[in-house]
Amino acid sequence: MIAASDPRLTWNLARDVRQLFEFPFMVNAFRAGTIVAVTAGLIGWFMVLRRQTFAGHTLALVGFPGAAGAVLVGVSAHLGFYAFCVTAALVISALPSSGRRGFSEESAVIGTIQAFALASGFLFVSLYRGNLNGINALLFGSFLGITTGQVALLALLAVVALTMLGAIARPLLFASVDTDVAAARGVPVRALSTAFLVLLGVAAAATSQITGSLLVFALLVLPPATAQRLTTRPARSAVLSVGLALAVTWLGLALAYYSRYPIGFYVTTIAFAAFVVASAAPALAGRLGHAGAT
Repeated sequence: MIAASDPRLTWNLARDVRQLFEFPFMVNAFRAGTIVAVTAGLIGWFMVLRRQTFAGHTLALVGFPGAAGAVLVGVSAHLGFYAFCVTAALVISALPSSGRRGFSEESAVIGTIQAFALASGFLFVSLYRGNLNGINALLFGSFLGITTGQVALLALLAVVALTMLGAIARPLLFASVDTDVAAARGVPVRALSTAFLVLLGVAAAATSQITGSLLVFALLVLPPATAQRLTTRPARSAVLSVGLALAVTWLGLALAYYSRYPIGFYVTTIAFAAFVVASAAPALAGRLGHAGAT
């Protein structure tokens, strides 16, 4: 048997796939990755539609000082991820967002929160006197050390978040497509925005535990953005977003297991490649069609 510390790819694909699930830590990694991919694929789809990627990126970065601060005071890093991300989501939701001036002020404050979060994270890391090897996992992700308890917590939070998303999906879609008309029809646009930002904070915290805080966009942005380029139908696009997120996560986990590079690198690279192909496909198809016609 190939040692877990030195896995190697062979020409036997079935054997290589079986080897991925020979060890409990990889089974937990695939379980956690699947949960995170489904959550990020759906919530990220609304985030891209609502043009709130900057807010999502900030919430992901806020998870870094949250985890570092939690470790500093001796509590679970996962608690810090969720506490800081949800708190930052509530702060962002309280900002004015109507009109050009409101949008400018919102962006400026979000950028300020982002810069302060990163600075605080590195301060907490410098104050911590223990082993700092885990800093790479906080920033760039890792599939090592995911326990059954953490998988169960991810599953519970995902069920709660996706249930809430399902309950507000129709009015949220309406408010995302045309905010002014939705408000005129009596849709509680502000309350929906706050609820969605909290869900986005939960998704960012969960995704950060797999991809790391700096690469959370790999799952929150790229699969939804790719799906929306491939189809404009909301239901089909959302399902495709989840499918792409799952494929990217599973393939990233497999490649990271058989190499020495972090999962965040593979997830980001694969997701980016899919986005580039989806973006270039219409232009390429048009050129081929034009060449065929002539």
